[in-house]
Amino acid sequence: MPRRIVNVLVLAMVGFLTAAASAQSFRVQCPVSTITHPNAANNNSEPTYSGPTALTPGSGGYLVPGSNVNGAIKCQQISGGDGYSTMANGTQTFMFSFGPLSGLADIAAGLPGTEFPNVFNSIYPGNLMPGDPATTDGVNTATDPSYPFFSNTTFTKSAPPFTWNGAVGLIGDPDAPPVASVCTPGPCVTAQGTTTVANSVVDTVTITNPGSGYNGPVTVTFDPPPPPGLTAIGNATIANGQVTSVDITFAGLGYTTAPGVHFSAPTTGCTLSVLGGCIDGHVDPRQIMDVGVMNGNIPAPLFAIDEDDEFFLTLTNVGMIMRPDLFEQHTVHFHGYPNASSFYDGVPDASVAINIGGSFTYYYLAPDAGTYFWHCHITPPEHLQMGMVGQIYVRPRQNRLALSTPLYSGLNLQQADLRTACPSASSTNSYIAPDILCTNPLPAANTGATQTSDTMGTATTNPNYGLPLKYAYNDGDGSTAYDVEYPIQIHGFDPNFHFVGMTFNPEMFVDMKDKFFLLNGRSYPDTMTPGPLTTESSDGRSHFSQPLPSIINIPAGGKALLRISDLDVSEYQTLASLGIPMHVIGYNAKLLRDQEGNNTDYYTNSITLGGGESLDVILDASNTGLFPSGSVFYLFTPQLDHLANDQENFGGLMTEVHIN
Repeated sequence: MPRRIVNVLVLAMVGFLTAAASAQSFRVQCPVSTITHPNAANNNSEPTYSGPTALTPGSGGYLVPGSNVNGAIKCQQISGGDGYSTMANGTQTFMFSFGPLSGLADIAAGLPGTEFPNVFNSIYPGNLMPGDPATTDGVNTATDPSYPFFSNTTFTKSAPPFTWNGAVGLIGDPDAPPVASVCTPGPCVTAQGTTTVANSVVDTVTITNPGSGYNGPVTVTFDPPPPPGLTAIGNATIANGQVTSVDITFAGLGYTTAPGVHFSAPTTGCTLSVLGGCIDGHVDPRQIMDVGVMNGNIPAPLFAIDEDDEFFLTLTNVGMIMRPDLFEQHTVHFHGYPNASSFYDGVPDASVAINIGGSFTYYYLAPDAGTYFWHCHITPPEHLQMGMVGQIYVRPRQNRLALSTPLYSGLNLQQADLRTACPSASSTNSYIAPDILCTNPLPAANTGATQTSDTMGTATTNPNYGLPLKYAYNDGDGSTAYDVEYPIQIHGFDPNFHFVGMTFNPEMFVDMKDKFFLLNGRSYPDTMTPGPLTTESSDGRSHFSQPLPSIINIPAGGKALLRISDLDVSEYQTLASLGIPMHVIGYNAKLLRDQEGNNTDYYTNSITLGGGESLDVILDASNTGLFPSGSVFYLFTPQLDHLANDQENFGGLMTEVHIN
């Protein structure tokens, strides 16, 4: 039986009807609402966590949130290309690298560039295009005391000279009508249709009036059959603002007469718009190239999301100006991360790769808290060695519990969510079997810990003062609480390999041997520089090549969470803490706890990581007698050959820990 009737002719070549401006292949995507997060007004902040999202069948045949929607939408845009970095011995090093194309102000301040839709979808507030904040906008870290946002010795915020964090190049689409002209000259019209029934089920849908003014999803509903029947479900297809057809995804059951079919009213214009058209992902390629060429960062731009978020990451391949002979593709692979689909895994064999001049938006769900990292998966030994590596961390739901909520009961709420349920062998949850890969088992004993506000230090010394306490994991007992957090990416590379990569010579992988050893892209003493490091590129301008600081500031009496990852290609790396013990609480984005709820965390004075591993470590300075305000400690490697960049006196893995 036919299940689809099309009453309005759809042009197969509709893509060619757009103006020439849309022929460019750079795009960006940051929806203000989705099926999982349907209310655009609620997607620009993290809601309080009070239990799993309640899902109910939607009109399209899929599950939609019925109540208690958790998480939000986050977006970020990055470039794939090349750039320079400067080592502590003054060596200027060429890189294959990722750079920021959104969150420019936050990235330059050493913060994650991940933004809510209302920030990401903001147009640059000026007549000129945005540029690298270190150049176009006049930021001079040598003479401007207000930059970065946080100084070396305090967390006091000052007015930043550059505040825009929107997507570079985002402009109104001239091919999409602005709000005022969507329904010109008359009002929008709601679509109408009729149905037929055969064998007690809905057989066909005929569109009698396609309506007008639709530029968003159309809700289709059918009259219910008499009890005990089941209501039909369908999806509408839209073209040129009109409903062209309905797919009957479920024909229902028990119909004795043809039901009525009803369509939601059309939208009245763009969800977001500016003068010139709707904001629909259309970008100005000139701005992308002006900002994206030679703006590489090491580490790559930092991502940070919360559990239950939907994360849209756009990678735009701008090419490599220093190697125009190379047609390098790039991808984003989230190492060890539970992807929404293998299509977004970044391994070209099972996914896609992005060519020069193209953009691709990756989609991720955030189900499990922890410290992860990401890298390009095109010729991984080469692209990782050349610098295409970065960090991502996922914050736990426990951070979003209301004040005074017991942490144990908050974690217990997750046992009703099949994505995060983690019963032990003795669990009473009989509907799900024990899972040794669970990341959040309930603690063996209820400690009675509750969500409280952070009172360590003062508002001057602790950026989280007065806010709900932060945790590395959903621990249920408060064992992973901290006051400040620092991503620490360990990396090493071979300068000779980078040199031949820049000078058109064949790269000898067999001779690769790391000689530069980096913490967040810096070797000592550059690790002690609090603000972003800039490097002059071949265009004669300085760029924020190493914006992520590595000096650690702990408020007096507080704790610092170090999210440590090693992204070396050829070396194991050891980090030691001199004076403050390392409290290791997580390994490879998994809380150190067995399935019976017993914590297996431990204290040590050094950790060793191989390439592709991560650890969550807390430096606990809560004993002010041992760690008084004003004291300085060291985080360094005991591997003596890793304390220099293959030279005497300069470089290596070492930084300072300051108690403020």
